[in-house]
Amino acid sequence: MKYFYYPGCSLKGMGKSYEESLLKVCTKINLQMEEIEDWNCCGSTPYLGIDELKSMALACRNMAIAEKKGGTDIIAPCSACYLILNKTNHTLKDYPDLKEKIGEALKEIGMAYSGNLKIRHPLDVFVNDGWMEKIGASIKKPLKDLKIACYYGCQLTRPYSEFDDQINPQTMDKLIELTGAQIVDYPLKTKCCGGIITGNMTETSLELIYILLKEAKKRGADIIATPCPLCQFNLDAYQDKIEKKYEKMDIPVLYFTQIIGLAMGFSKEVLGINRCLTSARSLK
Repeated sequence: MKYFYYPGCSLKGMGKSYEESLLKVCTKINLQMEEIEDWNCCGSTPYLGIDELKSMALACRNMAIAEKKGGTDIIAPCSACYLILNKTNHTLKDYPDLKEKIGEALKEIGMAYSGNLKIRHPLDVFVNDGWMEKIGASIKKPLKDLKIACYYGCQLTRPYSEFDDQINPQTMDKLIELTGAQIVDYPLKTKCCGGIITGNMTETSLELIYILLKEAKKRGADIIATPCPLCQFNLDAYQDKIEKKYEKMDIPVLYFTQIIGLAMGFSKEVLGINRCLTSARSLK
């Protein structure tokens, strides 16, 4: 199966190491993706709060491009992009009047979208499309000495639980287990990290981040794995402020694809692990 790939703004910016590691893993197992040509911002969560119609029109433009080229599945690694594209699809089905308005907007630029593409997350694709066996066979450097807490964040399985459980998702756990690492029981795996409020409600967000880091530490985790660029940034970049206000955490926060890539034998440099603000020096 050929997949279309929607990187979104984050994977070309602060989440660059997510893209780097994802592409390495996909190449290793021969999972082929075609990046959507001339893609644009998904409309993002803040934009959706300001102008729903324009936000969804932006999202639909990306899907219209993929559909025109014969696409059926779009892989969107960023949790926010996955949510927006998926939500747009659902909204088009639930509100015909809104679909008509967005169709008129697309028509102005010579485009059309049926609403029938499927939005996928890499976790969904890896686990449910038969790639786990190839991933397992590609593990060359088992991470037997590592204990990992799988943190999904709040956007990936809610409000739409299309490939995993809303409260206790398991897809990332299953993939990380293939690396030989030990999965720690982490009950906060879908609790919010504060998201974008770190910019204007710092004290509140620091408390949310601290709770997540503290629980992972308490459970004996050496690393927190995540599929979300914003979650990774918040949990990684604010540990210095957490130390000043609460206590020292010093726990690396990596993308799940970096952990899989490490077990496949790729170097930390190639996977972008060395660019983490909280050092992952303990990883070989």
